[in-house]
Amino acid sequence: MEKTLVVVGAGPGLGMGVARAFGRRGFRVGLIARTRAKLDVLVDELAGEGITAAAFSADIRDRGSLTAALASAEGALGPVDVLEFSPSPTGPITHAAQTTVESVTAQFELHVLGAVSAVRHVLPTMRARGSGTLLLTTGVSSTVPAPFLANVGMAMAGLRNWAHALRTELRPEGVHVATVTIASGIVPGGETDPDAIGARYFALHRRRDRAEEVIGDPGAFQALVDRRSRVASDGDGTGSTGVSRQREAEGRTAPRPR
Repeated sequence: MEKTLVVVGAGPGLGMGVARAFGRRGFRVGLIARTRAKLDVLVDELAGEGITAAAFSADIRDRGSLTAALASAEGALGPVDVLEFSPSPTGPITHAAQTTVESVTAQFELHVLGAVSAVRHVLPTMRARGSGTLLLTTGVSSTVPAPFLANVGMAMAGLRNWAHALRTELRPEGVHVATVTIASGIVPGGETDPDAIGARYFALHRRRDRAEEVIGDPGAFQALVDRRSRVASDGDGTGSTGVSRQREAEGRTAPRPR
């Protein structure tokens, strides 16, 4: 019997890696994100690989929009067996001292309230049948406080905390909850390739004894935080000059972890 994966926050990197990992193993795949045209390109790409997929547009921060998309996915593909939640941060990303109520609210609406809305929609069916998997993605800022990712880190830490509490509560009912912490840029090749990461998501779904998977090296990110802090202390008092020089010295081209 075919099963259904829904990726909330699907994109050409991580989302497609997860979609391929499950789709190649017989799952039907639903992709949810804001822009339908971009999703259609991804669906066509999956179809070319023999994977059954469908696109559903939604604003993840809008509960009604998100739940309507999930309902449409269920109608087209069947009940959700695996929900994967991984929207990319949007809106201003603030330093700790510049964080405002508005900047935190924007991140919580996306990462925490979006996850709660998605989970609450699919959870009743999972509990009723005594099976299902919830894979909730966070960034390394959920475990490593970073002054330059302050508002995102607050939301990520909140999502991770809730996910692990949810795991404890739902485990006796047969519903598997786990988090994936992204502690590196997602780039082609090696263990940070989207397809390689997707395979680890599938393994986490299969290995129900695991509560968390960490992609990359949180220690390396902590070292980056420490370097930036030291350089900022040599800057203009606000850290902007020092951090700018540090970024130039690093010469990084990979996307920064969340």
